[in-house]
Amino acid sequence: MAENRISRELETREKTTRKPAWRRPEVLPSPTPEPGYAYRWIRTSNHGLVDATNVSSKLREGWEPVKASDHPEITLVTIENERFKDNIVVGGLMLCKAPHELVEERTAHYKQQSDSQIHSVDNNSCERTTLECRYLMIGSLRLHLAKAIN
Repeated sequence: MAENRISRELETREKTTRKPAWRRPEVLPSPTPEPGYAYRWIRTSNHGLVDATNVSSKLREGWEPVKASDHPEITLVTIENERFKDNIVVGGLMLCKAPHELVEERTAHYKQQSDSQIHSVDNNSCERTTLECRYLMIGSLRLHLAKAIN
């Protein structure tokens, strides 16, 4: 009698599994990650006008345009002009990549610059007024709390 039973490995749960819900497609597709590289969309045009300054700035920073042939999983209907015909361009944004080390150095530079500016503003605002200044960190958000000193 046990010989007539269907093995559990052969049973499927197709009737009990949920049908996947519809999701809106990504406006900017995500490339398959490549070890050691970070990806970013770089603006090539704005309102139909070429933004060569932004593109050249990002290329000098170390970002490299990604070739469409390197990421065949990103399917596009190309209606952009011929300037970047071999690259992945969507709505005036070109997909670029840079080594993680470069991205981390850039992030650290701008964080240091931002921290320096915050420190300067905090020192000026507390020194020039009769305020007792306190700071509250909530995650990465820094709140400035000031109380008048009597």
